[in-house]
Amino acid sequence: MVNTRIVVAPAIDFGAVRAEFALDDRHPAASIAEARKATDRFAAEREDRTDLPLVTIDPTGSMDLDQALHLERTVDGGFVLHYAIADVYAVVEPGGAVDAESHRRGQTYYLPDGSVPLHPRELAEGSASLLPGEPRPAALWRMELDAAAEPVSVTVRRARVRSVARLDYAGVQADADAGTLHPSIAALPEFGRLRQAAARARGAIELRLPEQDVVADGAGWTLRIEPRTAADDWNSQVSLLTGMCAATMMIDAKVGLLRTLPPADPEAVATLRHTAAALNVPWPAEVPVGSFLAGLDANLPTTLVLMSEAPALLRGASYGLLDGSLPELLVHGAIGAPYAHVTAPLRRLSDRYATEVCLAVGAGAPVPQQIRDELAAMPDIMSASDSIAGKISRTCIDLTEATVLAPRVGDRFDATVIKGANGRRDAQVFVPSETVIAPCSGGPGDGTQVRVILDVADPATRKVQFAYSPGTVPSQA
Repeated sequence: MVNTRIVVAPAIDFGAVRAEFALDDRHPAASIAEARKATDRFAAEREDRTDLPLVTIDPTGSMDLDQALHLERTVDGGFVLHYAIADVYAVVEPGGAVDAESHRRGQTYYLPDGSVPLHPRELAEGSASLLPGEPRPAALWRMELDAAAEPVSVTVRRARVRSVARLDYAGVQADADAGTLHPSIAALPEFGRLRQAAARARGAIELRLPEQDVVADGAGWTLRIEPRTAADDWNSQVSLLTGMCAATMMIDAKVGLLRTLPPADPEAVATLRHTAAALNVPWPAEVPVGSFLAGLDANLPTTLVLMSEAPALLRGASYGLLDGSLPELLVHGAIGAPYAHVTAPLRRLSDRYATEVCLAVGAGAPVPQQIRDELAAMPDIMSASDSIAGKISRTCIDLTEATVLAPRVGDRFDATVIKGANGRRDAQVFVPSETVIAPCSGGPGDGTQVRVILDVADPATRKVQFAYSPGTVPSQA
């Protein structure tokens, strides 16, 4: 007889997380009323580009659509990319109720059971969102690219646009595999691969740790590895390219806001090389760290170990304010180039003002003092809200891990040691069957496949703890 264990996904109240971080899904009544009456302050000066068959690509079910794109090949083998970004500054009254509340929030916060939006949903998921079939105000980027997908000409101006389709990542990937991509993005796979090659050439570093995601499972919740398709990567290259072009415009004008990250610390690279050698993972001396990480086999436990240590390469993310002079650090070390956030103004406050800089610079006009003043406050606002967003995500995952595993204390699991015990620090193990990364007392070195026992799973403290089960190694059969 085969015993089948039935696991029921537990119900979890994420309201406690909202309360802990003082999050409110709803905006104040004055903010909602203002959002319902919002109009486009720049309607008279917009270029009508509703002829462009733009499409959006977002997670399934998303309604706050910041970006829409159209990509075509040129006769000389290059590309022309149009990228429309929701023009939030045009519909948010400076100094008004929506403006004040969005400054207090900083960004949209995402929880498994819904978002806490930066703007009232009437704007973020309604009149300002690039929903299909609806004319919308946008900042429209136009980039002419050569055959290597490198920009040769970049402009940005206010326009009226209309998306023709709302696509999602899984659907785009399926269409790409079937050779039936929407005509507006038929060139996206080639563009994406060229931009990825360019990223490796300039020393970009991309980390590929297992990304835990809390997802609905019937009436309850469970943890899964967030699937990432090639389509995700291709689409992200559009946003990255736009941010790099925006940063170049800002640096040339010495006005704006950069997202910065120091280059990989040589000592951290040396430590990673030492770990690779200890794991017998070849790393030729001439291969840069970004190319090395990009070439690892995602299915090997040694890759999991190396990726878990790689974040040490990328520390010190910040914001660099440009106001007549340049900060000491201009680059984003993970991207390998200067970079600015301009592509998500519905979800990130700083993008609203960074886009205004680009519009002014692109038009050859001075950046208004009001925009400069707003930019000066952005590093503090965005750093604080980034910290909160990270804590919210980790808290939701910790709560879900502890709740899902609570009935299984004493059970044994197959796991991979991703960080060995070190002095006062427990080891860290990844338990793939439960999509859990948690501390484990004792155990062997990095990369070892082991058997562990669940010691603690306490939803009240959101704590999960494993212990090494000596003498047992998972079967490779």
